[in-house]
Amino acid sequence: MWLPAQIAYWNKRAVYGLLFKASAETVMTIAADPKRMGARVGMTSVLHTWGSALTHHPHIHMIVPGGGLSPDGTRWVACRPGFFLHVRVLSRLFRRLFLEGLKDLHRAGQMAFFGDLAELANADTFTAWLAPFRKSEWVVYAKPPFGGPEAVLAYLSRYTHRVAISNARLVSADAHTVAFRWKDYRIKSGDRQKVMRLATPEFIRRFLIHVLPDGFHRIRHYGLLASSTRKANITRIRALLCVQQPEQVAVPEPKTEIAPLTLREPCPCCGGPMHIIEIFRRGQKPMSRAPPREQAA
Repeated sequence: MWLPAQIAYWNKRAVYGLLFKASAETVMTIAADPKRMGARVGMTSVLHTWGSALTHHPHIHMIVPGGGLSPDGTRWVACRPGFFLHVRVLSRLFRRLFLEGLKDLHRAGQMAFFGDLAELANADTFTAWLAPFRKSEWVVYAKPPFGGPEAVLAYLSRYTHRVAISNARLVSADAHTVAFRWKDYRIKSGDRQKVMRLATPEFIRRFLIHVLPDGFHRIRHYGLLASSTRKANITRIRALLCVQQPEQVAVPEPKTEIAPLTLREPCPCCGGPMHIIEIFRRGQKPMSRAPPREQAA
């Protein structure tokens, strides 16, 4: 899928939210189709906005169990071995839902346009601009976990809270230039690892592109894994699959002596540490007590 990066950048909260909603609805709708799987599925979705070279490339990663509950909730319906859902069918529905969502956002006045694209604020112009995207092929990709579910969860746990670039990829940096490693996916075979050198202001600009709106959640759960019903659904699925819930092993807390709180500043008289005797809020009267006795040297 190609959309001018400015549209998503100017409207991060609206477009990224739509990306979550359209992708989740696509998977749940196709999975529920009796001709496909006929099951209610769940998923965990993670938003990424960057490519390897720090370019603006918003996309959603999903982890979806290989099956779901039957409509009446009495059976676990597994997908075919090595096959989840037809990616062409997913692609067509996602394209329709996303483009319709963009029109709804535009109609509700939740999108802004600037510069050369300011004319898209007009509804007819925006509709005409979207028309070619309805005919182009959109990319949806699905594959089974090669290393098993455990490997996927381990990978996701390291992947979810990454920022646009890790320190390990940095080669050098100074006031003028930043060099970092990136992977060129256009190379089909051979070494894809390359080193890119950017002017420091350009590197900072690319990094800041990927700062999300305040309070925006980049990890979301849908369907059977939605927060409101996840616990009950997982319990039901475990029962249908005859899987015991793993026992929680209580780890005893190490016994440690609690040291008294001290202030950072030393005593202005003797230079020794000052211990906190009492903490009270504004307007609260401190407890009447005698001053602590001086310890013998």
